[in-house]
Amino acid sequence: MNMPEVDAYGTVQPHTIIRQHLDYGHWYDRSKLSLKEITNVQYVSCMNPTAGSFTINPRLQRHFSLFVLSFPGADALSSIYSIILTQHLKLGNFPASLQKSIPPLISLALAFHQKVATTFLPTAVKFHYIFNLRDFANIFQGILFSSVECVKSTRDLIRLYLHESNRVYRDKMVEEKDFDLFDKIQREVLKKTFDDIEDPVEQTQSPNLYCHFANGIGEPKYMPVQSWKLLTQTLVEALENHNEVNTVMDLVLFEDAMRHVCHINRILESPRGNALLVGVGGSGKQSLTRLAAFISYMDVFQITLRKGYQIQDFKMDLASLCLKAGVKNLNTVFLMTDAQVADERFLVLINDLLASGEIPDLYSDDEVENIISNVRNEVKSQGLVDNRENCWKFFIDRVQRQLKVTLCFSPVGNKLRVRSRKFPAIVNCTAIHWFHGWPQQALESVSLRFLQNTEGIEPTVKQSISKFMAFVHTSVNQTSQSYLSNEQRYNYTTPKSFLEFIRLYQSLLHRHRKELKCKTERLENGLLKLHSTSAQVDDLKTKLAAQEVELKQKNEDADKLIQVVGVETDKVSREKAMADEEEQKVALIMLEVKQKQKDCEEDLAKAEPALMAAQAALNTLNKTNLTELKSFGSPPLAVSNVSSAVMVLMAPGGRVPKDRSWKAAKVTMAKVDGFLDSLINFNKENIHENCLKAIRPYLQDPEFNPEFVATKSYAAAGLCSWIINIVRFYEVFCDVEPKRQALSKATADLTAAQEKLAAIKAKIAHLNENLAKLTARFEKATADKLKCQQEAEVTASTISLANRLVGGLASENVRWAEAVQNFKQQERMLCGDILLITAFISYLGFFTKKYRQSLLDGTWRPYLSQLKTPVPVTPTLDPLRMLMDDADVAAWQNEGLPADRMSVENATILLNCERWPLMVDPQLQGIKWIKNKYGEDLQVTQIGQKGYLQVIEQALEAGAVVLIENLEESIDPVLGPLLGREVIKKGRFIKIGDKECEYNPKFRLILHTKLANPHYQPELQAQATLINFTVTRDGLEDQLLAAVVSMERPDLEQLKSDLTKQQNGFKITLKMLEDSLLSRLSSASGNFLGETALVENLEVTKQTAAEVEKKVQEAKVTEVKINEAREHYRPAAARASLLYFIMNDLSKIHPMYQFSLKAFSIVFQKAVERAAPDENLRERVASLIDSITFSVYQYTTRGLFERDKLTYLAQLTFQILLMNREVNPAELDFLLQSPVQTGTASPVEFLSHQAWGAVKVLSSMEEFCNLDRDVEGSAKSWKKFVESECPEKEKLPQEWKNKTAVQRLCVMRAVRPDRMTYAMRDFIEEKLGSKYVVGRALDFANSLEESGPATPMFFILSPGVDPLKDVESQGRKLGYTFNNQNFHNVSLGQGQEVVAEAALDLAAKKGHWVILQNIHLVAKWLSTLEKKLEEHSENSHPEFRVFMSAEPAPSPESHIIPQGILENSIKITSEPPTGMHANLHKALDNFTQDTLEMCSREMEFKSILFALCYFHAVVAERRKFGPQGWNRSYPFNTGDLTISVNVLYNFLEANAKVPYDDLRYLFGEIMYGGHITDDWDRRLCRTYLEEFIRPEMLEGELSLAPGFPLPGNMDYNGYHQYIDAELPPESPYLYGLHPNAEIGFLTQTSEKLFRTVLELQPRDSQAGEGAGATREEKVKALLEEILERVTDEFNIPELMAKVEERTPYIVVAFQECGRMNILTREMQRSLRELELGLKGELTMTSHMENLQNALYFDLVPESWARRAYPSTAGLATWFLDLLNRIKELEAWTGDFTMPSTVWLTGFFNPQSFLTAIMQSTARKNEWPLDQMALQCDVTKKNREEFRSPPREGAYIHGLFMEGACWDTQAGIITEAKLKDLTPPMPVMFIKAIPADKQDCRSVYSCPVYKTSQRGPTYVWTFNLKTKENPSKWVLAGVALLLQI
Repeated sequence: MNMPEVDAYGTVQPHTIIRQHLDYGHWYDRSKLSLKEITNVQYVSCMNPTAGSFTINPRLQRHFSLFVLSFPGADALSSIYSIILTQHLKLGNFPASLQKSIPPLISLALAFHQKVATTFLPTAVKFHYIFNLRDFANIFQGILFSSVECVKSTRDLIRLYLHESNRVYRDKMVEEKDFDLFDKIQREVLKKTFDDIEDPVEQTQSPNLYCHFANGIGEPKYMPVQSWKLLTQTLVEALENHNEVNTVMDLVLFEDAMRHVCHINRILESPRGNALLVGVGGSGKQSLTRLAAFISYMDVFQITLRKGYQIQDFKMDLASLCLKAGVKNLNTVFLMTDAQVADERFLVLINDLLASGEIPDLYSDDEVENIISNVRNEVKSQGLVDNRENCWKFFIDRVQRQLKVTLCFSPVGNKLRVRSRKFPAIVNCTAIHWFHGWPQQALESVSLRFLQNTEGIEPTVKQSISKFMAFVHTSVNQTSQSYLSNEQRYNYTTPKSFLEFIRLYQSLLHRHRKELKCKTERLENGLLKLHSTSAQVDDLKTKLAAQEVELKQKNEDADKLIQVVGVETDKVSREKAMADEEEQKVALIMLEVKQKQKDCEEDLAKAEPALMAAQAALNTLNKTNLTELKSFGSPPLAVSNVSSAVMVLMAPGGRVPKDRSWKAAKVTMAKVDGFLDSLINFNKENIHENCLKAIRPYLQDPEFNPEFVATKSYAAAGLCSWIINIVRFYEVFCDVEPKRQALSKATADLTAAQEKLAAIKAKIAHLNENLAKLTARFEKATADKLKCQQEAEVTASTISLANRLVGGLASENVRWAEAVQNFKQQERMLCGDILLITAFISYLGFFTKKYRQSLLDGTWRPYLSQLKTPVPVTPTLDPLRMLMDDADVAAWQNEGLPADRMSVENATILLNCERWPLMVDPQLQGIKWIKNKYGEDLQVTQIGQKGYLQVIEQALEAGAVVLIENLEESIDPVLGPLLGREVIKKGRFIKIGDKECEYNPKFRLILHTKLANPHYQPELQAQATLINFTVTRDGLEDQLLAAVVSMERPDLEQLKSDLTKQQNGFKITLKMLEDSLLSRLSSASGNFLGETALVENLEVTKQTAAEVEKKVQEAKVTEVKINEAREHYRPAAARASLLYFIMNDLSKIHPMYQFSLKAFSIVFQKAVERAAPDENLRERVASLIDSITFSVYQYTTRGLFERDKLTYLAQLTFQILLMNREVNPAELDFLLQSPVQTGTASPVEFLSHQAWGAVKVLSSMEEFCNLDRDVEGSAKSWKKFVESECPEKEKLPQEWKNKTAVQRLCVMRAVRPDRMTYAMRDFIEEKLGSKYVVGRALDFANSLEESGPATPMFFILSPGVDPLKDVESQGRKLGYTFNNQNFHNVSLGQGQEVVAEAALDLAAKKGHWVILQNIHLVAKWLSTLEKKLEEHSENSHPEFRVFMSAEPAPSPESHIIPQGILENSIKITSEPPTGMHANLHKALDNFTQDTLEMCSREMEFKSILFALCYFHAVVAERRKFGPQGWNRSYPFNTGDLTISVNVLYNFLEANAKVPYDDLRYLFGEIMYGGHITDDWDRRLCRTYLEEFIRPEMLEGELSLAPGFPLPGNMDYNGYHQYIDAELPPESPYLYGLHPNAEIGFLTQTSEKLFRTVLELQPRDSQAGEGAGATREEKVKALLEEILERVTDEFNIPELMAKVEERTPYIVVAFQECGRMNILTREMQRSLRELELGLKGELTMTSHMENLQNALYFDLVPESWARRAYPSTAGLATWFLDLLNRIKELEAWTGDFTMPSTVWLTGFFNPQSFLTAIMQSTARKNEWPLDQMALQCDVTKKNREEFRSPPREGAYIHGLFMEGACWDTQAGIITEAKLKDLTPPMPVMFIKAIPADKQDCRSVYSCPVYKTSQRGPTYVWTFNLKTKENPSKWVLAGVALLLQI
């Protein structure tokens, strides 16, 4: 009954129900609605008083008689276990001598148990250190496994006992030091009991390990393990057998692993042997369990998670499992891991299963019947009655016996602790076995074991390699811790990651060996060819000599023939000469003919254009337009002229017709087709003379031109043009004719000459024939000679080719020979180089640059070099060079990989790791590269996307690359086997869910997350290689440099990128050339010297290589030039990169502040475009920097809360100064941390001790040397500075005024921390410019322009502001309204998600606007929304816009808005502006010039409107002063102001006189007062209105604040300008408050500012190492101190007995004692409970943990604060205060005489005491109590001066005044003194008087509060004397406080 949870009200609901049932004895049947009486039932209940809730309601307890079962005493235990053991030894026929050793063994066991239970106490981490009888019984359970073969002597028995106690106690232990302590205790206790027997374990070398398969697998027999060797043999055999039938497990059975198998198997073999295996993922919990179960012939069952696997599915799995165990009697292990607990409720079932073997409602009634009938026969056969109960019990027993639950949980985080608290059976009903990180020895032996089968490494080197591997693993663990503490990033390693490391090493080594071998062989082949070439050259030379002799002989033969041929040739020559002469003549004639022909043609060509034009003119004519021409009735003259001309020209045989009228023309054109034909076929070369004559007059008519005619008729124009051109043609043609006749004559002459020539030629032919025969003989001789010559030449050229080859490749010869040497060297170094590389890939992916470098160069390399047998390693090795070359990097960069070193490393890791890569890529740079790299072949999907599993399954089969993007921190467990690459069926399949998918080895999976700092569990980190793609500052700087240069100097950037591409191309080409050269050489056949092509190819290759080399050199020069030019722009890029990182860090301040690099790049680009142009480069860069900084500042601050803007600006300024080296880091450090030297008292009254402590620290820095002396020496000038109202505007005294700005800040931080926010503003203004500190809000319309379909707008809401008004009004301007149905406004909440989705889909298609309000209310839907927005960000309508709004989460833990939504949006915070200046502008911004002019009584309207604006600004901004501003916080909003102005307008229009009272009432009690719930706040509001709105306003005599008169009649802009010009600087005076009011909140603000900026600084702390252990000690010490100092309770009955009469005062005293008792009782109860918890006697509950945390952090625990009085103090101060209160009470209750002055603060309820004063006076004078009041007179004395109480009333002390101070001499309230925030009041005399006698003149009704929190801590009102108008004190927020 201790297990149900206690709810917030202290009740336990199940107890209440049971109690109700026991009280009434019935239940209600809810289905039949009837009452069921329960009779004849007895109730037995039990509870554990040390765990769970420890509470039981007395009304329930009374129904039971109580038996306390204490832990059995030593005697009882020893008799129980002696009997058990004796019996076992008897039945097992053990030697009789063993009986004697039973008593001492049992006493040993008891003593040891006692010692363990008291030594090892549970703590938060070791919550499971609970040792009880269960453990004791488990030890003996183990001893009972033994048989006579196992235990032969007492020594064996002790050995067995030691083994069992180790199993039960030691396997639970968590850390090394507990082991050592345990072993020590064990040895001591053993020595005490059996001093005669030396330690039985140390004697033998064999392990003290017992197991059921020590002598081989088969019949289980519990025996000691003889030796590790034997055990290894057994287990290896078992593993092989297992792997034949099941999924292959590749296990290394080193010592630790074998121990684990034995231990797990021992648990499984025990009755009800359930196990809880605790260890980080990848420790081998599951695999070893499988092996242990296999050894015992048990089946292993695991649930298979699939999509939507719910508790119902789990129940079905469990039901079938229990059937298998209970009915079929099969031994089964149910294995469950962390990942399989998809729902914490699964554990409820597991808890029941472990605790009782029975899960309620697991089976339906039919199934139960079925089970019972199935086991009935077996029950009978056991001789039991086969009734239902027995059958069911038999079934459950068997389930418990045959079903072994093994839970594999991870100890990371507090999950396990919380689970064990909620589900105790997990810890109580299981044997706990803790898996530790592998020890160094294990790591070494495992790696060595794997390396044994690796060839090519020296055996001695293998030792060193395994040492180094282990070292890498452990060093990464250490680095991960500092990574966590400095960067808050979680990086885990597990044994699994170590195994993967070894595996990767082997595969890389194998691969590289092969590659090297290949390369070496190729080069050697090439070299061989070169050597063989030089050998062949010598043979060729002898061959050449023989060929030369033969050549000589052939030459002589040929010479003889030449003479004969000569004679014949002569003859022919003579004849030929004659023929030549004739030929020349013919040639001349031909020339002449040609010339004439040419002339003719040229002239004709001149006619050609005219002809063409005529033709063109005809082409314009066609049937239609001619017909149209014909249809003219009487055409214009121009047209009829044309037709006449046509008739003239076409007159047949020159008979020109007389009648050329239109009519005649029409006849001519009658047949249009014929007419057209006649035109086309007109004989243009013969025109009759008459026709030409007749046509002349027409042609001379100026109107006869086509252009003019065209105006009349288109067809006529065509005809006109034809006529003109035909005539022109003919005229030219006539010139040509005579020339043509001359031509034909010349042609005739030519023919005659040619005939003569032919005859001569025939003669020559005959002669030639004879000559040919001779020549043939001669040629044969010459051919022989040539052939011989050629052969000689070939030989010679072959020699030269060979020389060319050998010579040309001489450089290669050297280079290749060197390369071969290099490769050989590399091969020697390979094992070491690959080792470093593998370590790099396996472990460094998630670290940032700094950590990578420090591990690789600072940790690993030194270790390698100091090993005994050094591992050969290249000393200057860049690990990446082995895996990629320049060509690869070049290709990647062309694909969009950023150019910085980090990115190259990441890409290399990604492409070479064997575990799937998981990219942590918040800026999406990695994913961009991956998508470009794989292009179309990449399958992109997201978890939870529709059909994503199908995508993966198909890719698995096809061997494609899959990218799963946007992972969350937890990954769908269905993908478990895929992530772990768990292949089944000889590596051919992988299970996904319940489906087996074919696995193609080419398949690659790439995982990707956008989360900036994800915390992945160790299990996942072991399965994947995490790669940190987060952009680095240098990386981003390079990218931005490229961007800025490409915008500023596109030519340069183009050149640079071309160069890079070209260089990259060259690198790739060179590599290919080299490769082709080698492959050509190696593939060439035996005698390749004949192949000129090959050699030439080689030369071309060489040449190209040389050219490329030259170009590369040129390019390098160009590159240097380009880089120089680009470097000028680097400062701009560096600044932008810095800005991005500052912006990115803002999410540490508030999780809402998420920004994406994509959005940043756009801002950056726009800023560059916006920067002022300048010819001078330096000026231009400066203006770039300025523009970028300001744009980013605007972009960022628009989405920041007011309170964070200054933080951001401060961080910005400091970082810029640090980057420009303009600030000394030590000074900045002081400024941020403000360290204080403690224990120094301030020597000057104007500095507090704290301020003086800071001055002391500051003066220890050299820049501030002697500052402390100076402050003391010139106290006067320093006092003036420190006490001035705005010290930041003053100069520092003496020579200090010449210090730098940062140094001045440091001094300010020490002496006036409250002014730091103002000082920071001035500092920022000085360093960055004033535009950064004037905060006028950005116009919404501007922001809207930046949004787009992919960039939604996100409003971060704050109370009192409705930002969506802007959206609506802007929408209205652009035509987006609800009525136009293109504006959707969805307010999210229950069930609205569907509406929102529909609206988004529609809007994306049609280009509408969608507003989604309050998205923080639908946490579960947000991921869907994120995906929706992402989906619509592409390919949706360009006008589509989304506006979202959400409230920020109250704490970072409860933040739920997905990063994706935030970082892509334009974030806009809409919160009331801060500062009077901004508030007043903002209030006025609600109106326009039209508003000012709308009222007929302009003067009154404008004055009151301005006063209202000021009032609105004051009430809104007064909030910042905390409780002194308003008791409670109210959401005043602009609606209040606008409606007040409407009321004002209506009233002024309706009334002749201004109704001031009515207006004030409406504004103060209704419009604004409607929000107000506190009477004092209402008074404040009323007072403001009385001050601001009164008749004097029209006379111009009203000041709204000191120095700010109400303006007269102006226009709208005039008012804005008036505010800018006249409003005094921000100070509390503007609100009627004293400057002290802001000291408190300013100090807090500035502390918070610097604390936040400090947190944003990059960390590098090594501190905080040793603090872990002291936490419990610190809490214990504090707890003991409090318990010791808290006094006993007041004995109220005893006190009552002392009193005769219970006067009002005594009643008050009793009430106070009662309250104090309740508080101290709770304190003692909770502290004692915690004390027992820390000692381990009780289980730690969440309440205890909360109490422990509170004590540790010096907070008042919540349960105490609930029972105490309001207080703002920390625990230490609170406790001292409590003791004082108790002392005061004790003094009063000692003799019940009233103290001379009462410490009013000391009461829980001061009201009761003040009421008692009235009561006692009323009784004494018999006045009615309800007409009494208290009068308060302030005395002039201190409490020490009073000796006795007054006769009536009371003296009270201990009050403080806030907001003003008390002038004791004058007895009135006066202005407060600067920096004295809460001056104490003198003693006050309080007495009661009749209410009507109160003096109300010139008094201020001053509220009294218990603490500075005011509000609900109100006590009473005291009337205090004042000379000033009381309204002044109302506005100043003056109050009395009981404690400060």
